[in-house]
Amino acid sequence: MAPTPGILYVTMNPHNDLSSDQFHDWYNNEHGPTRLRFPYFLTGFRYKATDLAADSRGSKEQPEWMAMYDVDDLNQLNTESYLSLRGPPLKSEREAATMKKIDVNRKSYDLIYETKKEGYKSAAEIQSEGRELPFLLSAIIKLKPGADAEEFNKWYNEEHIPLLTKVPGWRQTRRFKSSTVVKPLGPQDKIKEVEYIALHEFDSQENVEGPELKACADTPWTHKMKSQFFGSFNRRDYKLYYTFGPAPRYLSSLTTGSVAPFTSPDGLTKEIPATPTTPGAIESYITARDGVILPYRLEGSPDPNAPLIILSTSVMVDWHIYDAFLASFLSQRANQNYRILRYHTRGRGAAAGTQPITIDVLADDMRDLLDALRVPRAAAAIGVSLGGVSVLNLALKHPSRVAAFVACDTNAAAPATNAAAWDKRVGVAEAQGATAAEYGGAAGIPEPWRWTSVGSVSAESESDEVIGENLAEETIRRWFVDESFDKGEVESRIEEVKRGVATNSLEGFKKVVRALHAYDVAEEMKGSQVPGAFLAGAGDGAVPKGMRKMAETYGGGKGAYYEVEHAGHLPMVEKPDIVAGFVTEFLEKVREG
Repeated sequence: MAPTPGILYVTMNPHNDLSSDQFHDWYNNEHGPTRLRFPYFLTGFRYKATDLAADSRGSKEQPEWMAMYDVDDLNQLNTESYLSLRGPPLKSEREAATMKKIDVNRKSYDLIYETKKEGYKSAAEIQSEGRELPFLLSAIIKLKPGADAEEFNKWYNEEHIPLLTKVPGWRQTRRFKSSTVVKPLGPQDKIKEVEYIALHEFDSQENVEGPELKACADTPWTHKMKSQFFGSFNRRDYKLYYTFGPAPRYLSSLTTGSVAPFTSPDGLTKEIPATPTTPGAIESYITARDGVILPYRLEGSPDPNAPLIILSTSVMVDWHIYDAFLASFLSQRANQNYRILRYHTRGRGAAAGTQPITIDVLADDMRDLLDALRVPRAAAAIGVSLGGVSVLNLALKHPSRVAAFVACDTNAAAPATNAAAWDKRVGVAEAQGATAAEYGGAAGIPEPWRWTSVGSVSAESESDEVIGENLAEETIRRWFVDESFDKGEVESRIEEVKRGVATNSLEGFKKVVRALHAYDVAEEMKGSQVPGAFLAGAGDGAVPKGMRKMAETYGGGKGAYYEVEHAGHLPMVEKPDIVAGFVTEFLEKVREG
């Protein structure tokens, strides 16, 4: 069956007893992203009507909100996997309760014609660039019985649209017809009369209030169409409100105090409202291009277009190595405009994919995270050890996707001894034979080592092998300076790191550590133009000397260098305030140019 491209076009009007915060939080973080996780959903946009009175919340007949999804094959909307979203267990209790308080009109349309101006940028690109959002004019036409559809389409495509393209600020026109492939779910979805919908996009609403648009409606052929062909005509005016993707990212509603904590039915997405001392957060996942699940945590500024910093970890640990650093970093007013993205590097869970893991794969993972969160360019990427060379490689491989980076305690090239050293450590873990059950793991619990490549938790038994205590103890003694084992706050953070290492999937560790066996970006980094900083713990053996050299050679000598006294391989754990200060200083310099 040939694919049928088109759109899902949904108008909505929430009842007065549904708060705006709850409505937007549900749609932006649950309903929309759940659908965008299907590969045939290409885009998701929400629009707010601009043709209502200023104090109006709309009505069932004139809804205030519209959501539009581009679908590359509408046949997929008939599949069992898609239809399963409409009921339990995938449909959450929150969704069921929320939808009872919304008037919804859902329609699907087949694409029949499209044209756009040269150099066209999508609405998502414009929104992410912080420019004025485009205006959308939606025109729905039903023909009179017996009207010649062929002549109607000829008029629209050969006269009306060419005239529209002359309207200042015109960007794109797409035309659709009531879908013939999407099966109705009930009487309300059956096609009673064929509709044609045209979506005209302009730079702003002012563009459609001038004489050029009026001229489009004042030709002999147009008058004939209106009098002899049009059965009904319904125009709606919209402004782009929000762009969503397969990863929930809407933090705004979590700062108001009116939205309750939420966990999705599969347990893999959590919304954590803000407290007086902590920002709101979302924990969820994305699916990388090769099918591997990457859990993430997003927090910080509630502005959905705020600059984003992505944090990448070393091998074996989880995102909690940045807890103390972030507490310090976000306590500074200058940094509270950032969103912060942390994620579990592949290898944290057992399903690390079938392809060999390299630093290129790890850079691609960060690109995939940015894509899923609809972030065209990160303000900065910060990484340590394996994460350090990964963020450096992100700047080298995808320079348009990151404005700056901070690489911590890493190397430009893998030392010749790396492969043997890491193989020996793998042997230590294998010899112990520790299991997830020893650390509280259980089948069905979405612990990090249990993430699979199909968007659910593993159904394997509690015998899943993890790294275990022996290598974890050996690792922390190597990573941290002696004075950090102080029986106090620093050592308590080290114990958390140790647990993170011990509970890492052994199978995932064996796969991801091969990225450290052999790599070399020393020559490539010399020509990079992305602003970069290199930071090392002074007690991390020979690493500081090597990183100073990296800074001196990076970009022709343009790399910044910072050294953290009384710290080893993970300075953000031992000296979080100092690292936060260095990062803040560097980002200020980048902003100042």
